[in-house]
Amino acid sequence: MGSGTTRSEKQKMLAGELYRPGDAEIQADQAATKAWLARYNAAAAAPPAERRGLLRERLAAVGDGAVIRPPFFCDFGFNITLGRDVFLNFNCVILDVTPVEIGDGTQIGPAVQIYAADHPREAEPRRQGLEFGRPVRIGRNVWIGGGAVILPGVVVGDDAVIGAGSIVTRDVPAGATVAGNPARPLR
Repeated sequence: MGSGTTRSEKQKMLAGELYRPGDAEIQADQAATKAWLARYNAAAAAPPAERRGLLRERLAAVGDGAVIRPPFFCDFGFNITLGRDVFLNFNCVILDVTPVEIGDGTQIGPAVQIYAADHPREAEPRRQGLEFGRPVRIGRNVWIGGGAVILPGVVVGDDAVIGAGSIVTRDVPAGATVAGNPARPLR
């Protein structure tokens, strides 16, 4: 941006920079997402194709055959990309202040949480109410067991397996199986 141009808090958020989450534009986006989530979660009995249509209203991209079983929760939705035949089971949470990409054929168990939202480690920026985000990328044909948590900035490679209840704090290589808290490779 040129000199003298001030970036909005939303632009800072999307860029992964420190931002103020109480900003009016950000709050309006979250309010719109809450209204959309109420509609989506109320459509639990609707056919998958109808729910996929609702997903396409709010998410960045939704591949053919993608399914999210309600209830589902997210911050914005417009930062979430689902590949073809992605499946998220009941009660998944995605904090998508920056992009969250989920590759084709990935299967995600119930109550999995994916966090792109993060907080400064230094006390002063936290005192000022500042936050930031780090994108999360989950590859193709990944299996994530129920109750797992994927932390900000993590990349999960294609064909990886994450055990149920695991806390994933670091990148997971393609084809690896990890489990535990923190998640570590299984031999």
